[in-house]
Amino acid sequence: MEIFPAIDIKDGKVVRLTEGDYDRMTVYSSSPCEIAEQFIKKGAKNLHVVDLDGAKDGTTENFEVISEIAKYKELFIEVGGGIRSVERIKKYLDLGVDRTIIGTAAVKNYPLVEEAVRLFGDKIAVGVDAKDGRVAVSGWREVTDTDSVAFCKRLRDTGVKTVIYTDISKDGVLSGTNLEIYRELSKIDGLDIVASGGITYESEIKELKNMGLYAAIVGKAVYAGKLSLENVLKAAGEE
Repeated sequence: MEIFPAIDIKDGKVVRLTEGDYDRMTVYSSSPCEIAEQFIKKGAKNLHVVDLDGAKDGTTENFEVISEIAKYKELFIEVGGGIRSVERIKKYLDLGVDRTIIGTAAVKNYPLVEEAVRLFGDKIAVGVDAKDGRVAVSGWREVTDTDSVAFCKRLRDTGVKTVIYTDISKDGVLSGTNLEIYRELSKIDGLDIVASGGITYESEIKELKNMGLYAAIVGKAVYAGKLSLENVLKAAGEE
């Protein structure tokens, strides 16, 4: 199983939110590139980058920071947050980013997903963020009536290869992830599922791997010292 340590960026700084709440934010570093270098030294081969300003209001104020991160060619880098047009996707891919993540726009503008998959294939992932089984959008501030599992199946049928699924209630709380939903999602044939949100224990990494999940994202637990990235990579069999 692949491991993607996360770098969430707001105002150019590395931060983590609790349950997606911008008012409950912890700043961990003023240098995203330094954090990326630390991850590389610990053995990371992948990186999950989120532009939180972009996710909230569609801006590109962190574009220069992300362009610097994209220079680390030893990493497979995926980027999300505020990607709401083919032009924005192309802009990131032209930087050398390996995969872009469509979030809110996948719900509010589904034809974008169809066009993006047609143009860019497996360089497109979709972030499905859920609260009580329903898809949430706009920086997790708006919960829709869309069933999250059914939406994942629709994405697969459209040709999306990778879905990053986050249970918002677990994100940043350090109380464990929602293993039950990943067991359900693992049964969707033809879709690579990335577990995201609340992973706190090595045992969860092992369980997710045993489910056959493609990847997992680790964030706050690593920053807070609850998880060792080296041990996570070992548990996932990626070291």
